[in-house]
Amino acid sequence: MKRLALLALMVATPAAARDSLGVFDRWGAFTDAAPLSCYAIAQPVEAGGASRWRPFASIASWPGRGIRNQLHIRLSRERNPQSRVTLSIGERRFELVAGNADAWAPDRRTDAAIIAALRSSRSMSVETLAKSGAPFADVYALRGAATAIDAASLGCVGR
Repeated sequence: MKRLALLALMVATPAAARDSLGVFDRWGAFTDAAPLSCYAIAQPVEAGGASRWRPFASIASWPGRGIRNQLHIRLSRERNPQSRVTLSIGERRFELVAGNADAWAPDRRTDAAIIAALRSSRSMSVETLAKSGAPFADVYALRGAATAIDAASLGCVGR
């Protein structure tokens, strides 16, 4: 069932030439041809509310742009523009840079720290305030994340 939901997320997202590299528990690994990118992606096991879009967490690389293992979060709801977005992984907390419904690490060093924390934890959550001011969190299981990230990285090698 988990795999079907993840595959449904990927099928619902348009792509010119997406190749599946595998599904690892709740995480999938994919490549896109133009521009070349490779990424691991998952849906939350618990979302902070109903949404017009599908929330996700992804770790992506764009070799042609020199970008490797960059975090991107699509929140389940639009956030209050004055609220912070906090990513919690185990005991670690990271403040993210955010738009209306998306969030990223502020720099490459933080991306690297997030990936290291992902590899040794069981779950992560992204917390903020909705546009209405109500708090919400999107929770992700991390089982399979490290394998999907590695598969995505290998998917870009030699291309």
